[in-house]
Amino acid sequence: MRKTILIGLLLITFLYPVFSCFAQDDNELKKELFIQDILKNIISQHHIQPATIDDDFSKNAFDEYLKSLDYFKRFLTMDDYVALSRYNTTIDDEYRQGTLVFFELSQELIIKRISEAKHYYSEAMEMPFMLNEQMSSNGLQEINTNPDSISWASNIDELKTRWLNTLKYETLVKMYNDNKSQIKAHEKNDTITLKSIAELETAARKTVKKRYDNWFDIMLKQERSDFYSIYINSILSDYDPHTQFFPPKVKEDFDINFSGQLEGIGATLTQRDGYITVSDIVPGSPSWKQGELEVNDKILKVAQGDDEPVDIVDMRLDKAVRFIRGRKGTEVRLTVQKIDGQQKVISIIRDVVVLEATYAKSMIITDKETKKTFGYIYLPSFYANFNDARGRRCSTDMKEEIEKLKTESIDGLVIDLRNNSGGSLTDCIDIAGLFIDTGPVVQVKSGTNTMVYPDRYRGTAYDGPLVVMVNQSSASASEIFAAAMQDYHRGIIFGTTTFGKGTVQRFEDLDKMINGLDDIKPLGSLKVSLQKFYRINGGSTQLLGVTPDIVANSPYKYIKSGERELDNALNWSEVPSASYETFNNINYKKVVANSIKRMKKNEFFSTTDTYAKDLKAIKDVSVYPLNFSDFSERMLINEKISEDYKKIGKDTLNIEAVIITPVATGAPSDSLVNEQNKKWHKSVVTDNVLYEALKICNDLGN
Repeated sequence: MRKTILIGLLLITFLYPVFSCFAQDDNELKKELFIQDILKNIISQHHIQPATIDDDFSKNAFDEYLKSLDYFKRFLTMDDYVALSRYNTTIDDEYRQGTLVFFELSQELIIKRISEAKHYYSEAMEMPFMLNEQMSSNGLQEINTNPDSISWASNIDELKTRWLNTLKYETLVKMYNDNKSQIKAHEKNDTITLKSIAELETAARKTVKKRYDNWFDIMLKQERSDFYSIYINSILSDYDPHTQFFPPKVKEDFDINFSGQLEGIGATLTQRDGYITVSDIVPGSPSWKQGELEVNDKILKVAQGDDEPVDIVDMRLDKAVRFIRGRKGTEVRLTVQKIDGQQKVISIIRDVVVLEATYAKSMIITDKETKKTFGYIYLPSFYANFNDARGRRCSTDMKEEIEKLKTESIDGLVIDLRNNSGGSLTDCIDIAGLFIDTGPVVQVKSGTNTMVYPDRYRGTAYDGPLVVMVNQSSASASEIFAAAMQDYHRGIIFGTTTFGKGTVQRFEDLDKMINGLDDIKPLGSLKVSLQKFYRINGGSTQLLGVTPDIVANSPYKYIKSGERELDNALNWSEVPSASYETFNNINYKKVVANSIKRMKKNEFFSTTDTYAKDLKAIKDVSVYPLNFSDFSERMLINEKISEDYKKIGKDTLNIEAVIITPVATGAPSDSLVNEQNKKWHKSVVTDNVLYEALKICNDLGN
């Protein structure tokens, strides 16, 4: 289950008929039923692959709804689940007929159970936890942190035990981090007295209790509209992961983020299985500059400066975002869980995005071994200013960067699309056109109609050796460009399999679809998937993404990720191939063999593969001991694995890199841009994956 803030690309307008049965005194129930009906009609007319509304549809919606209500299985019991399951094949009927019997029953039950949980959670926190004990009457004390592998509690007593173990675990995490901090402080100043386990437990339990007090306060203030949003989005998730209802306030939050006017941390967040998870880091943003927040980090807590953190696990995405964003210059501290299970507090000073960092930029890189010179272009996104026809566009900037590099008589070109999550389709097509003379670039299917989008201009800007770098976070437009270059045999795609998002969404403002009925407005918006991207060879980029010609080892090699891991993701499909001619000027067999041979000899790639296996093993472990010594031992082992890997790939490689930048103007922003350029330069000259891309580019030219 995943709910994500994404960018709508287009806008449609049509009027929805007003039902005369709605009078001026419509209540909340009638408003919800109206929303439900209008959503159903929009989707049936415009969704790229409407689902069949039957009992299977109902069962899927039921499962998603229960996940959203109680993913960690801390509120509902097995009896509750059985009682609610009586409705698991009726949601489709209610959706069609316009009733909300199951929703109202479930809402009443979950509110009651949350209120009850607050009482026995408080009871559990009153007495110290015996976290130095090895055994209990049931054997080794432990907790399973993977909700998918545990069943619903058989009764209230078992539910209380589950809460007790959860609180012990949270306290252990706090104790471990506090103990690590005090040991470091003691090493610097031996006059600092180390706290005992009992003292660490008391302080940690107090902090955990305060955090959960705040969390329960937020949970119990949820309104009917909050639960309705969860319910209707559980139904919409049956269509695909990106079709979603946005209540008015949530849409307002989205618009703030989309406009770029929000002063915050510059990270795109998604709600996945109860956790607020980082899905993208905006180039030039505070998070990007700070450097520690990463894609796939789970944000557990948020603190404003030195204030006590607020727990945001199980919190709705729009509510969590309000804690994270804030005024320029203020500090937010995020407690995140890394993919290896470690928790880390990351301090970020909120600011606006530095625009220069979001634009394409280039370097001249000389390989000291081969004496060859290569162009390198980093494109963080397929940006365009849709509000200003004269505004900056990535296609124009890319052409300018290529012209600059060509004056240096480069022997090849590397384009870096790693972590590029997409953007403007038009500019993606125009950039592809810089490397081919003429021909199709992408196919787009709406309903039963498929349109071929060609290169709009004759001629090429660059016809030399080309390598395109991608990774698991390259998505949408990045995948279209990489796929086009691969299908034309225009260059080598190097890296890891891409994300696999081959669909287009757009927003529908529900208020604009009805005349009158101002008493029930605002209604909110619907983001609906209405188109699919296809390669020129006919295959979709959806789900499977783009598989590189040469695969590089990655820390996440063995961890499942991307669109293919999302519930109800639209399937891979194909349409007839477009008409195009390949370049056929690449000796793939030789180039691929040379690269594989080099990477096998490179310690960085072999170490990365070992670390990837260790990381997968760490991630797969969900059972943790509930005593301090064993828990600490487990965490220390995980940390050592990560720390050992971080030491690899820090040395400067056998290359010389020169940034191609405009002449400094003396403006105040120049110092910040220069600081970012230094950071970028350092990352480039130590980037083993990029270094191999240069070697591949060299092979293409020989």
